[in-house]
Amino acid sequence: MVLYDDKEMIARIDRLRKSRHAVILTHNYQLGEVQDIADFTGDSLELSMIAAKNSAEVIVFCGVRFMAETAAMLAPEKTVLLPVATAGCLMADMADGEALRQLKAQHPGAVTVCYVNSTAAVKAECDLCVTSANAFELVRNIPADREIIFVPDRNLGGNIIRATGRPMIMWDGFCPTHMRITPAMVQARRREFPAAKIIAHPEVRPEVAELCDEVMSTGGMCRYVKSAPCRELIIATESGIIHRLRKENPDLVYIPLSEQIVCPDMKMTRLGDVLRALETMQPRITVPEPLRERAVLPIRRMLEQSARFAPAQ
Repeated sequence: MVLYDDKEMIARIDRLRKSRHAVILTHNYQLGEVQDIADFTGDSLELSMIAAKNSAEVIVFCGVRFMAETAAMLAPEKTVLLPVATAGCLMADMADGEALRQLKAQHPGAVTVCYVNSTAAVKAECDLCVTSANAFELVRNIPADREIIFVPDRNLGGNIIRATGRPMIMWDGFCPTHMRITPAMVQARRREFPAAKIIAHPEVRPEVAELCDEVMSTGGMCRYVKSAPCRELIIATESGIIHRLRKENPDLVYIPLSEQIVCPDMKMTRLGDVLRALETMQPRITVPEPLRERAVLPIRRMLEQSARFAPAQ
């Protein structure tokens, strides 16, 4: 195996990015070294929209498998690469299509809503997909006389219920990284930094969200800090977002709620993995066409509806 230093790897990535007509999409939770070489860094909704509209022939998705699957479903004519094939999402793996079909049979007429953190097989069973950026508005706009099944994140679902008052039938899934966040952690940081605002991701438990000042997607956090009402911010989500926050708004102080809030799958991808993906055009993520045709429908409905609620840039 040929070894390169970071500077040489970045130069080779840049050359291959141009020759392959590729775009590098990187989630906000990725390592800083990977965020720094991205064409676009964002949350799931932002990157889904870019994957659907960008003219690149190759999409290198630095994230986890469901994200690359989403890109492959939205742009089946493109080559979608996931630099580390084993980078998965434990939450997504907590739900499966067959069990969801059984639940739907018990609630005929229900609107089945899936968080984007779900497999293609689960999306294929759903009516609408949502992300943490648009879930509250999209659920709020489902007709009041319809039951709602929400899969797979019970914490995001609980926070939607808390904010909208809409009852939902919830799957018993969760993000193990965000489940590490406890009310005691929030209270301890509040005592340590009383002047700071605490901003949390809606994958935290509802009892945690109640103790925070703001609850929003990672994209929402990036917008919020541009006009933050304080100098210190406590970040109650995966630690990778702090790299982008510091880079874009260096005058503020960012305090991780805990050094333990790290997603191991999000941290798998390194510069060398991006380079190998562009050199070998592997690992390629594809979704079989019959499954893709069904699974892409709730994603497209999400993209169509979410445009009405997108914040001004």
